[in-house]
Amino acid sequence: MVLKNYIFTFLFTGWVLFITSLSLLSFSGLDKGKVEIPYADKITHFSFYLIFAILGCLFLRERTRGNLELQKTITYVVFVAVFYGMLIEVLQYTLTTDRFAEFGDVLANTFGAVVGIALIWWYFSKERPLKWKF
Repeated sequence: MVLKNYIFTFLFTGWVLFITSLSLLSFSGLDKGKVEIPYADKITHFSFYLIFAILGCLFLRERTRGNLELQKTITYVVFVAVFYGMLIEVLQYTLTTDRFAEFGDVLANTFGAVVGIALIWWYFSKERPLKWKF
């Protein structure tokens, strides 16, 4: 029963820890193989923050039982996602020796969060059967 009531809390918290770990750990000795995917780093950033935004909105919906308006939730989550993405880049620059802060990563994070928010907005729109409030 507890897991059902807190599923998005667990998922969002786990996702934030996952992103933080991958962003601050060193992968310099890792064999990348011979396949080079153009912009794989930016695609990864985009995907991580798209999921961050979706889970963040569902987390706030779960915690407030839908009483926090969708528009306010979206505003909070976009702000947190963008701030968190910038914070991670600063931490990479200051705490790690082989990771670099890149403006392109911040843009990919932001674009991913905006697309995630757009999906939430669309999914909970008036035309959809699933309502924001419980």
